[in-house]
Amino acid sequence: METAKYLEQAIQEARQSLSAAMEQKPALPAVREVGTVVSVGEGVVQVTGLRGVQYEEVIRFAGGETGLAFDLGREETGVVLLDEPSGLFAGAEAFRTGRVLDTPVGDGLLGRIVDPRGRPLDGAGPVHTERRLPVERHAPAILDRKPVTVQLHTGIKVIDALIPIGRGQRELILGDRQTGKTAICVDAIINQKPFDVLCIYCAIGKRSSAVAKVVADLSNAGAMNYTVVVIATEENPPGLQYMAPYAATSMGEHFMEAGRDVLVVFDDLTRHARAYRELSLLLRRPPGREAYPGDIFYIHSRLLERSTHLDDEHGGGSLSALPVIETEAQNISAYIPTNLISITDGQVYLSPELFQKGSLPAVDVGKSVSRVGGKTQLPAYRAVASDLRLSYSQFEELEIFSRFGTRLDPETKKTLARGRRVREILKQPQYATMPAADQVAVLYAVNQGVFDNVELSAMAEAQEKVIARIREKLPGIREKIHHAEKLSDQDKEALKREARAAVEEQTPREDGQKPGRPEGKAAGGREKAFGENPEQAKNGDNKPLGEKQGG
Repeated sequence: METAKYLEQAIQEARQSLSAAMEQKPALPAVREVGTVVSVGEGVVQVTGLRGVQYEEVIRFAGGETGLAFDLGREETGVVLLDEPSGLFAGAEAFRTGRVLDTPVGDGLLGRIVDPRGRPLDGAGPVHTERRLPVERHAPAILDRKPVTVQLHTGIKVIDALIPIGRGQRELILGDRQTGKTAICVDAIINQKPFDVLCIYCAIGKRSSAVAKVVADLSNAGAMNYTVVVIATEENPPGLQYMAPYAATSMGEHFMEAGRDVLVVFDDLTRHARAYRELSLLLRRPPGREAYPGDIFYIHSRLLERSTHLDDEHGGGSLSALPVIETEAQNISAYIPTNLISITDGQVYLSPELFQKGSLPAVDVGKSVSRVGGKTQLPAYRAVASDLRLSYSQFEELEIFSRFGTRLDPETKKTLARGRRVREILKQPQYATMPAADQVAVLYAVNQGVFDNVELSAMAEAQEKVIARIREKLPGIREKIHHAEKLSDQDKEALKREARAAVEEQTPREDGQKPGRPEGKAAGGREKAFGENPEQAKNGDNKPLGEKQGG
C-alpha cells in the first residue's frame, strides 16, 4: 500500500509539472526554410528558395556538406562551398542554419594542426576547446588600442637592427618566389620561445609538401609547443582557402584578449587573393584590375586591421601580423603588392639578386622599411644601429657607382671595405637565430671598424670569436642590453676592446699570410681595383699586364 501511494503521488506531481510547462510555453509549429540546388560548379553552387538568408550565413546541404551564402540575388543565392562537392547534385536540398561560420579557440589548439574550421589534421584526436568565435569579427576600436612599444625579436640581425618590428605591428614580407620569405617567418616563430609569444602559422593555397616541411622544421626546433598551424592547401576548395586567414586571426584574438602576445603568419596572401578572385569570377561578379573584384582591397584591410596592441582595460595583449606576398619579376608596383604595402606598417623586401649571390637572408635594406618598429627598439640597438642603415644604403649605391671607374680615393676605398664587412656580418644561416645582446656586440664591433683588417672569408669565424668573448668577459653588459638599459660610454668602450681582442686572436690563414692585410690590397701593396680578376695581374689602367696600351 505504501509503494502504491508513493507511486500515485509521483505521477500526480509529474502531471502537474507537465501541465504548468505547457501553459507557460505552448508548442508552436516551427518554420524551416529549405532551398533547392540549381547548379553545382567548381567550389560554388547556386541555390534557390532561401528568401531570408543572410550574407555569410552557413548553409547545410542534405549530404552533410556546408557552404557560405556569398552572393545574395533576388531569385538565387550563390553559395561558396567549404567541403568537396562529391555528393552534391542539382535538385538537392539546402537548409539555413541561422549562424555564421565560427572556429574553436583556446589553449587546446596549441601544438595542433587544424583546418580553418578547427578540424584536426594531425591524427592526434579531437581538439578540446571551451569556446568558439566567429571567423569574421570587427577590428578593435581606436580607443581600445595602445601604441606599439615592445619589440618583436625575430633573431635575424638585418631585421632586428635595421627594420625592427613591434608587437602589434603589421610587417609585410614580399619578394619573388624562392627568395626565402617563408624561411624568415619560420625563424621568427622559432625565436619567440624565450619571449612567451604564441604563434599561429596559416598556410593558404600552398603545396602539402611545402607545409609539411614547415611543420617538420617547427617540430625539430621545439616551436610546436606554442604554435598553432592552420592549413588550407591548394587541394582544398577555394572557399576554405579564402576563410583561412580570418579563422587564424580569430584564434589569435582569443589569446590577445586574454592578455597574451601573439604572432600570426599569413603565408601567403597572394594565393588568398587568387582564391577570392576565383570565387568572384565563378559567381559572375564584375572583374576589375587584373580580373580581381572591386573589393579586393577591403578583404585584406579588414583582415590586417584586426592586428593591434590592446590597452590594459581590454587585456593588454597584442596581435602581430607577418603577411607574405609573392611578386613577379620584382614588380612591387603590381596590384596586390601595392594594396598590401599601403595597408601594412612597413615591408621587408627580399631581392632575388642577393639570393643568387648567396647573401642570405636576401633582404634589400634600401627597399625595406618599418614605420612603427623603430620606436620599440632596445636602447642599445638605437645607439649601435642608428647610423648603420643609412651608411649601409650609401655603401650599396657607392658600390654600384664604383664599377664605372677604378681610381678611387682612399676614403671611398675604406667605405667600400667597411660596407662589405657589414654585409658579411648581416649574413645569417636559417634556424640560427641570434639573441639581442650578441647582435648588438657584433654590429657595434663592425661599425667601429674592429673587423676592417679581417678577410671576408674569415668574417664568420671572427664573429663567433667576438660573441664567445663577449659572453665570457662581459655578462653584465649583456644583462643591461636584455633589460632595455642604455649603454654608457664605458660599456661601449668595453665592447670595442673585447671585440678587438677577440679579432686579434684570429689564427693565421693557411697560406701563411697574416689576416691583417685589408681587403682591397693586391700583392705588393698595390690597391686592387674593384672587380679585379684575382687570376690576372693588372696595370694601373686596369688592363692585364703585357697588353698594349691604346694610343
